[in-house]
Amino acid sequence: MTTTLYVAAGSLVLIAIWVVATSNSFIRARNKVDESWSGMDVQLKRRHDLVPNLVETVKGYAQHERETLAAVTQARAEAVAASDPERVAHAEAKLTTALGEIRAVAEQYPQLRASENFQQLEAQLAQLENEIQAARRIYNANVQAYNTRIQIFPNSLIAGRNFAARQYFELDSPAERAVPAVSFS
Repeated sequence: MTTTLYVAAGSLVLIAIWVVATSNSFIRARNKVDESWSGMDVQLKRRHDLVPNLVETVKGYAQHERETLAAVTQARAEAVAASDPERVAHAEAKLTTALGEIRAVAEQYPQLRASENFQQLEAQLAQLENEIQAARRIYNANVQAYNTRIQIFPNSLIAGRNFAARQYFELDSPAERAVPAVSFS
């Protein structure tokens, strides 16, 4: 009888250790997702900070392009205001489209394309686009690992309602998935 009691107690201890270890692994994975989102957020903020300079530079050369400049400014404001990954992805896609319109405007103004300030902004934007893509890949990889960890059986029994799946940072349409061309030369 005492052997059965020891086996039962040992089994309960092992189950408790497994539950604690599994819960801790969920927390580590969730924190990794949050950390990678923070890195993504930093890159997006840098992009948002660059947009007003770009708009001002274009405004100096292309004053009659007010609609395009207003669209970029509005898209930036929406991107800054967005908070969760799904809304941020939508707002950033809109900003990318608006920046594409700025590139189209710049092609019509050779003096603008030749300006040193514009060329520097163009180079910074290209670098930021690459860093945003890298941050997006890291974030999505961490989301995938976290979601898999909480959804597989028997982990899903422990995850329950305490650990919700996270959303990927995805672009809205196939047209927006195209790599933006940031070269104006």
